[in-house]
Amino acid sequence: MHQDILPRVIFSPGDLALQLCSGLKRLGAEVTLFSPGPVQTEVRNITADLSYFDEELKARGDTYVDLLKKHPLVFISLARQAQSEILARAFEMANTGELDIVHVYANEEDLALPFSRLCRRPVVFTHHDPFNFLVKYRSVFPKYSHLNWISISLAQRLGMPEDTNWLANIPHGLDKNRFRPIERVEGRYLAYLGRIVEPKGLHLAIRAIKIYNASSRQPYTLKIAGKHYSGGTDSYWQKFILPQIDGREVQYVGFIRDDADKQKFLGNADALVVPSTFDEPFGMVMIEALACGTPVIGLDSGAIPEVIRDHETGLIVSKTMRCVHDPKSGRDRFAVDDESTAQKLASSIDQVKEIDRSGCRSDFEQRFSIERMCSLYFDTYLKLFTK
Repeated sequence: MHQDILPRVIFSPGDLALQLCSGLKRLGAEVTLFSPGPVQTEVRNITADLSYFDEELKARGDTYVDLLKKHPLVFISLARQAQSEILARAFEMANTGELDIVHVYANEEDLALPFSRLCRRPVVFTHHDPFNFLVKYRSVFPKYSHLNWISISLAQRLGMPEDTNWLANIPHGLDKNRFRPIERVEGRYLAYLGRIVEPKGLHLAIRAIKIYNASSRQPYTLKIAGKHYSGGTDSYWQKFILPQIDGREVQYVGFIRDDADKQKFLGNADALVVPSTFDEPFGMVMIEALACGTPVIGLDSGAIPEVIRDHETGLIVSKTMRCVHDPKSGRDRFAVDDESTAQKLASSIDQVKEIDRSGCRSDFEQRFSIERMCSLYFDTYLKLFTK
């Protein structure tokens, strides 16, 4: 986490960490935030020594973002050095009585797992991806299922052993004032907002729009906002998405950074489409849509049915699965049937008009406010500390 990088990413646990720190302070907690680089926060901020990082940047003539884009392995290597340094500092301060609890709230917690037993204060872990998403996660997390874990959805827990020591399940939250419903909704388009990679299923939303429009007198537009990864090894954008963008049925509006632009984009849509085919651990974009009063059409993947109340704040569409033979492994496996699933998505479009937009906003305020998230974390800390 670094102030120079945060505005350039679609979603970062760092942004949530900043809000969590502020919320805990309002609840009366004394909070110290450990981050690799400096960030704008109202709590005490301890950072790593980034002089070696800065020397590398100076020698290359790059910024942090430049290095991340051009040489990701170099960036990751240096970043992990910084993360190791701040973890060691946090554990040291806990052992000297300066901290009551250490909360590892990042996706590089594999560095902290083996050393947490050396900390004489409770250590808590929150992970932000599916636990079985990458080899480095699924190979090591089960070894440490006895540690103190907080899930962000019940679906996320399915990637861990049944006997995992779960302290709580705490969904993410947003500031109630960050996004607001729009009084006069323009409508007549569906929105997609997120990374443009195959597991996010954008190709299914495109196909669904084309199926719907083929038999409708009032066609819809699918407006796409997000970051694509052209070049390199990911050909999804070039092969499956770019050829479908015609400016009429399918429009690409780019990467939205500004909250005001995001509110306009989500708030004027008839619905947000979340066609993810992988097990979403949560899905921040869904609660951003609900905060704007916009219902969600999502597949039944991971935590999507936990966030969206079917026929109340959106529609949950069940994926059609089929058995396919994998020639590489020589085994059969189940995969999403794209055409059938897209047909189901298309059939749901008219139904979403029946969803009460004020109910979407109310559900957001009740379940996904930053105040509720912080309160749940605060209560969990107290229970752990007073055991």
